[in-house]
Amino acid sequence: MARRPEVVTQPDVVKGDGRGAKWRGSLDADIIIANAPDPVFVSDLEGKILQANDAVSQLLGFRQDEVLEQSLSRFISPEETREFTAALREVVERGVMRNVVLNPRSASGEVIPASLNASALRDPNGKAIGAIGILRDMRELDKARAYAESLIKNAPDPVFVSDLEGKILQANDAVSQLLGFRQDEVLEQSLSRFISPEETREFTAALREVVERGVTRNARLNPRSASGQVIPTTLNASALRNPDGKVIGAIGILRDMRELDKARAYAESLIKNAPDPVFVSDLEGKILQANDAVSQLLGFRQDEVLEQSLSRFISPEETREFTAALREVVERGVTRNARLNPRSASGEVIPTTLNASALRDPDGKVIGAIGILRDMRAYEQVVRDLEKSKTELQEKILDLEKFEEVVVGRELKMIALEKELESLRKKSKG
Repeated sequence: MARRPEVVTQPDVVKGDGRGAKWRGSLDADIIIANAPDPVFVSDLEGKILQANDAVSQLLGFRQDEVLEQSLSRFISPEETREFTAALREVVERGVMRNVVLNPRSASGEVIPASLNASALRDPNGKAIGAIGILRDMRELDKARAYAESLIKNAPDPVFVSDLEGKILQANDAVSQLLGFRQDEVLEQSLSRFISPEETREFTAALREVVERGVTRNARLNPRSASGQVIPTTLNASALRNPDGKVIGAIGILRDMRELDKARAYAESLIKNAPDPVFVSDLEGKILQANDAVSQLLGFRQDEVLEQSLSRFISPEETREFTAALREVVERGVTRNARLNPRSASGEVIPTTLNASALRDPDGKVIGAIGILRDMRAYEQVVRDLEKSKTELQEKILDLEKFEEVVVGRELKMIALEKELESLRKKSKG
């Protein structure tokens, strides 16, 4: 049996004992390899296995004596043997190799997908004399990957996978249906083929956000279809990571915004042409949209209203009430008959009532409010007129009551005089 090469360790590693003292010890490489949870082996530069831990036996289903002193070529295909030999050369040159794909055949004949990371094994003079390899069983990962690919393939929304350069590595049928291109016309293409240069820069920025934060949301893209149609979409993307957790690309989900844009255009048309003053605000009270009726009510031009806070037009107290109304919109989806008294361009305080409903984004989250104002001046004038009429009527009733008192008093006096005359007549006859 060939003599196993000496594994060079650092015999003089200085460690602390937690009390400020220091001691010198040695690392036993054999013990580390034997007790490693992953399959670990040592080979020479010809690929002969000189040492292997129990995890290797468990992975392959061979006994230790069936593995040791065997060439790795016994367990892998001729093509992979050539790749492994090239990888050994890389270990000699660079000291390390990463994520080499191997598919060793187990004792039962099962082909086991694995990835290999290896570092150089050196003699006391620092010369590379072999490799220490760590295998990673990729079966569960491959199952997870197959499941993810199935999810992507069968997703109802257009889903694609790209690398960090924007090259499309995978795309489901919904992408083809959206863009009108065949799968082979999409795969391996840069996304820049389908979007404008400006949007390509925005997508690159979105990829950077994915790398930094793991996700990007609601990026606007307008890819051009096979027919030349520009399709408005939003992109939500999350990080695609390798087994070591490093971001290597992005998984993107596109949402076709054509119907939503039509609905938005229809809603904007309704707001614009509504006879009542209608405005849209964010949750801070900033006016994002307002129709002509708002300008007519307040006497301000559109550019003097848009992007302004509603607090510019109402009192501080009413601003607090409006903020409370916005909270009610968020919680209940609606608020009714809130009183506002905005000040017009001429300085007139205009009594109004506000009814508002929630403005939601495509995910249903409340992002603002759609408010309808009702000018209460005519109503309040009617109320004042009614109050005035009521006062006048009450005054007339009082006058009538006084008149009635006078008339009744006169009638009573006449009756008394008649009775007195009658009494006098009777006395004169007697």
